[in-house]
Amino acid sequence: MKDCNKILIFVFLAVLFFIYSFSLYAINGDFSSFGGDSADRGKKIWQEKNCTGCHQIYGLGGYLGPDLTNTYSERGTEYIKAFLKSGTQTMPNFHFTENEIEDLTQYLKSIDQSGIGRPSKLKINYDGTIGQPEK
Repeated sequence: MKDCNKILIFVFLAVLFFIYSFSLYAINGDFSSFGGDSADRGKKIWQEKNCTGCHQIYGLGGYLGPDLTNTYSERGTEYIKAFLKSGTQTMPNFHFTENEIEDLTQYLKSIDQSGIGRPSKLKINYDGTIGQPEK
């Protein structure tokens, strides 16, 4: 009888797990928070175009392109917009609309205002994860 109860509990928990798992993927993501603010829309574009595959923010990301954490204060709005509009030999032209260029510029501005990344001070653990340095 005890084995039967264990099996029933296991089956019940397994069914609950699968129902919960399927419900997570059945619901479309709520991107309403992206719609109101230009910087939030820029972040969404940044993620959709996988800019982190080549560029870094706060020293974290790809290494093909430069770290863009402080590009806004170092280069300015017009430089960023020109780059996004035409691309370069290394960076392809993504054919951004004017609104997308403005949103990406505002996203880079918000990153620039939040500080300077110092990845050299981060601790790299033996398993490849990154942690805060010990004080």
